[in-house]
Amino acid sequence: MNSILRPLFFALIVRPLMMVVLGTNVRRHALLPKEGPALIVANHNSHLDVFALMNILGLKPLASVRPVAAADYFMTRPFRRWFATRIVGIIPIDRTKSRRGDGGHHPLEPISEVLRDGGIVLLFPEGTRGEPEKLDAFQAGVAHLARRHPEVPVTPVFMHGLGKALPKGEAILVPFFCDVFVGHPLDSTLPKREFMAQLSKSFENLAEELPPKEWI
Repeated sequence: MNSILRPLFFALIVRPLMMVVLGTNVRRHALLPKEGPALIVANHNSHLDVFALMNILGLKPLASVRPVAAADYFMTRPFRRWFATRIVGIIPIDRTKSRRGDGGHHPLEPISEVLRDGGIVLLFPEGTRGEPEKLDAFQAGVAHLARRHPEVPVTPVFMHGLGKALPKGEAILVPFFCDVFVGHPLDSTLPKREFMAQLSKSFENLAEELPPKEWI
């Protein structure tokens, strides 16, 4: 990653965008991890989701924050690859590999390496951007990571508004207020099925904190 351009980009472009143009309200900010290793799981409706999360984490831990992203999208074009890896700092994951990749390596191993190095990983368990403000089913990769790293806190974060500000397939930003709800860390010691049920229930509870009129 570029140690100079990255903080400048987030301080001079992302922060004004999220705080002034869109507006961001965070509930229970104190529950966000201050340092790694840590795993933040969030819903995914827009490319802005990553920038919103990195913005509310602040500039101090920025060097250790690594969003998980699809290699088949971000690594295909030179400028997109440079921006994604050098400025955003993504962990590129090949979504075509379900269990074992080349050489017998587990596809989640790049994420594990970042966690072992003390990084803060941003993961979107829906797997891809869905319809604006609609939760899709969560994939089980987050449960496998929790089982691999039971000592790493897993913090759920529910975001609302960014799917309307910049939905999938759109290129024009529409000013729309963003609400962020931070949940309590999950129990990483639970078996896979129980962990996924806990994760889904946590997001349901966080979504219920929105006033009903927000969904109209």
